[in-house]
Amino acid sequence: MQTILPADLSHRDRHQLLLSGVSPRPIAFVTSVDTEGNVNLSPFSFFNAYASNPPIVAIGPAIAAKTGRAKHTWLNILATRECTISTVSHSMVHAMNLTAAEYPNEVDEYLKAGFTKRNSVKVTPPSVAESPYSMECRLMENIELRRDIGGNGNLMLLEVVAFHVADSALNNGKVDPRALDLVGRMGGAYYTRTQDIFEATQPPHIPIGMDGLPEHIRTSPILTGNELAQLAYLPTLPMPSGSFPQFDESIRADSLDVELAMGRPDGALYVWLQNGDRADHATLHRIAQLYIAQGKMEEAWQTLLM
Repeated sequence: MQTILPADLSHRDRHQLLLSGVSPRPIAFVTSVDTEGNVNLSPFSFFNAYASNPPIVAIGPAIAAKTGRAKHTWLNILATRECTISTVSHSMVHAMNLTAAEYPNEVDEYLKAGFTKRNSVKVTPPSVAESPYSMECRLMENIELRRDIGGNGNLMLLEVVAFHVADSALNNGKVDPRALDLVGRMGGAYYTRTQDIFEATQPPHIPIGMDGLPEHIRTSPILTGNELAQLAYLPTLPMPSGSFPQFDESIRADSLDVELAMGRPDGALYVWLQNGDRADHATLHRIAQLYIAQGKMEEAWQTLLM
């Protein structure tokens, strides 16, 4: 692994190295209005949430390193102390990139990109009607980042005073991330689409942890680190159950390889019990792996404890 010191890089290379590792990053599609009423729309990937009571988000509009020109967004928010932040769905990404160009201040990026203004209820700037989720914000504090050494960054802390969520993005009153279909910014010109979604629930208790796993499980050549960690979520080490396994009377299986390849842990375990070598822990670990992939953690544990 290479060690790279920031001082050894040009500003451009340092910028790209940072953004390559801090990714994917959510995109704030920020609308601001200057004191003359000119509307500005610009995307920022230096953006995240930092508190919920009250809701606080932050963006990082920088002063251009090459020209020394300040972003219109930064100047507008400093002047009016208001903005809106719209999220960017996959259907918006290329039109969003049109607004990243350095248009003069009097140019309305909404018109250039073909977006529609949605009136706000608490602040003056509109939000992007095509966005499924947007926030109305007021400036809390602007922090200039290391101006003492020539730094060009800023951190703008913004309090959210209103949310707007599309009906189609709600499922039983909660936001469905698949319906938002958001994009995230990565290094260079790369983006990611948030459609490859999975659950990883944090344990609500003190888990046994990796060091609490039996050695033959912890040192498994089959189970991955993610799979071992899911086994380690439990608050206490489970005990073997005399009632496991119980098979449906209709089960028919005679090939271990076929059952494993088809992702059928019940069938694989059935064949192993009929014909397998009881010292063959590797196969049991492969069967447990299938149970873990299906979210059947109790069955996975009982398989490993056989």
